Amino acid sequence: MSYQIPLPYADNALEPYMSANTFSFHYGKHHAAYVTNLNKLIEGTELADKPLEEIVVTSFKEGKTPIFNNAGQVWNHNFFWQSMKPGGGGTPSGVLADKINADFGSFDKFKEEFKNAAATQFGSGWAWLVVDNGTLKVTKTPNAENPVVHGQTPLLTLDVWEHAYYLDYQNLRPKFIDTFLESLVNWDFAAENFSKA
Repeated sequence: MSYQIPLPYADNALEPYMSANTFSFHYGKHHAAYVTNLNKLIEGTELADKPLEEIVVTSFKEGKTPIFNNAGQVWNHNFFWQSMKPGGGGTPSGVLADKINADFGSFDKFKEEFKNAAATQFGSGWAWLVVDNGTLKVTKTPNAENPVVHGQTPLLTLDVWEHAYYLDYQNLRPKFIDTFLESLVNWDFAAENFSKA
């Protein structure tokens, strides 16, 4: 079963901030490999043909680590592609902007917390903006883990695995984080997720 969403834009649509070359490896090889591995692992099991989010939550709770690692990575990447858009970046508006100001004190304070989470995630992982019991929070998770398994509602994410940025930014993770917030982040997607939270 193909749990991998189609890219919501052309593979060169985020240039010069994220190259088509990065997508050829990140989406075409890394993400696709997680899907292939997941399908092999769940074939003939009670999880076969279940919705992806259900596989993520169930395998996490039941300690089925190989299944969770691959299902989590498929889910996280699907969410990451939608967390960016051509002409992205800038600031949110409307209800989400008001909530960010209320819960973080200011948009600049949110950015500071998000940058810190993304920069200090040791090794591979993710930075997130989430709703947790009605409050916006910035979190970070290692490897394939995501906020869904902790009962939080993710609004957007940034992939800080090296394969997300190394071809374009080499070892400059902070530059990649800045570029995500300034030029890539899809606040419309985050606002849509917030409206459903």
